[in-house]
Amino acid sequence: MKNFIFFVLTLFFAACTTSGESESELNGQLKNTLTKAELQDKIKGGWAGQVIGCTFGGPTEFRYNGTMINDYQPIPWDENRCLWYYKNSPGLYDDVYMDLTFVDVFEKEGLDAPAASHALAFAHADYRLWHANQAARYNILNGIMPPESGYWQNNPHADDIDFQIEADFAGLMAPGMVNTASEICDKVGHIMNYGDGWYGGVYVAGMYSLAFVSNDVNYIVTEALKAIPEESQFYQCIHDVIQWHNEYPNDWKQTWFEVERKWSADIGCPDGVFRNFNIDAKINAAYIIIGLLYGEGDYSKTLEISTRCGQDSDCNPASAGGILGTMLGYSEIPEFWKRGVYPVESMDFKYTTMSLNDVYEIGLKHALQVISENGGKVEGENITLAVQEIQAVALEVGFENHFPVERNGIGERLTKDNSEFEVEFTGNGFVLTGSAQKQNEHEDLNLELEMSIDGGESESFLMPTGFAKRRHEVAWKYQLPEGKHVVKISLKNPVDGYAVNVNDLLVYSSVKIENTWKTN
Repeated sequence: MKNFIFFVLTLFFAACTTSGESESELNGQLKNTLTKAELQDKIKGGWAGQVIGCTFGGPTEFRYNGTMINDYQPIPWDENRCLWYYKNSPGLYDDVYMDLTFVDVFEKEGLDAPAASHALAFAHADYRLWHANQAARYNILNGIMPPESGYWQNNPHADDIDFQIEADFAGLMAPGMVNTASEICDKVGHIMNYGDGWYGGVYVAGMYSLAFVSNDVNYIVTEALKAIPEESQFYQCIHDVIQWHNEYPNDWKQTWFEVERKWSADIGCPDGVFRNFNIDAKINAAYIIIGLLYGEGDYSKTLEISTRCGQDSDCNPASAGGILGTMLGYSEIPEFWKRGVYPVESMDFKYTTMSLNDVYEIGLKHALQVISENGGKVEGENITLAVQEIQAVALEVGFENHFPVERNGIGERLTKDNSEFEVEFTGNGFVLTGSAQKQNEHEDLNLELEMSIDGGESESFLMPTGFAKRRHEVAWKYQLPEGKHVVKISLKNPVDGYAVNVNDLLVYSSVKIENTWKTN
């Protein structure tokens, strides 16, 4: 009888240990030891994987909005693809050179470099920015420092993808230490984002961190989500994707349709509300996860799927490719893909003095420092990681009780001859889109504007004509009392040859409009 019981128990434990790495990992048996060579290989895989994914998705970026890229649509790849972009369109790699800004600050000032140092380096860099990044740059240049620079009332793009595509460095610095990666994200990510926009970066960094200690994509995707508050919409969106993958394990397109049905309505980004353009962090993170889950650890399949989900189709495979590249290691990225980075590894990214070869080395240095300072051990060539029990970050909710109800063309042009206008709306918030303009031969100028709401105290602000310093929207205000409001905008220093174009009025209300067909 004893022999029979022993035999049954042996079979039971054998089944537990062979049913997949995910099962053992869920019981705490993560790989927490690496050699320096293995750590270096994973860091290289993360950085190179990000470049590969970004390059592969470059030709389709925002060309397929609200639709997937069909299988018959070819997406080119060859050994010269990265080199072409490095030489001809280096702005594609904003995913990478933005990361490198923060890596460089850590390198120059140490791991305790304050948020202000990162913010100032980012704001004064030569590269062009858009969306949450540009709104944050404007804020910083005008005295609004982090975390206020990324806060949703100061930054209409707070839920956008920006930090999500720039958070790779935080996970690559913190192998197995998701909470430490979240702390780094708190310092840097609130420069430009808040709430769901910030959670995108926390989640991506968490997946990178876990990719050092697990070879199970499902585990990495699911476990990293513990860093996100369950009450947040970001958590709910990614949780849905995981559940739909369980329901439709062999059909990524069905999951894509489910994501589109439930999560495709962007309420924050003024460029995407009432339009099919969607740079919201949630839905683009969903596309990363669709690529990772349905890619099943296959590098080619992962890049193909995450790209073919559309929208920000260079950033999403960059994240998926970097996370998977970390899990596999540089040495295990298929040669078909890796050969594309060989010609550029020694070339500095534009706007930086850093190449892939440089960041491979600096990345290892920073990771070893973070390991040593957070309970891990570095003993010669052997490393022991202090794998952390994941804690959720604080709950942040942007645009709460703000529902888009109207988008109306304004078509106003503030000039020397027409220096003010008024607009009325009914709701609890608004955004006026537009930009400052100059005639070609003129020098850049800071146009001075004032805004008053309902005849109240005026608020002054600048609208630079220079692209790098521009204000992303003309004006906005949230959390107004629900009701009728009058907004007056005045140009205080009108000059011939300069103007402020006011394009659209986006109106929010605390009352969500329900379509009548839903109740009929």
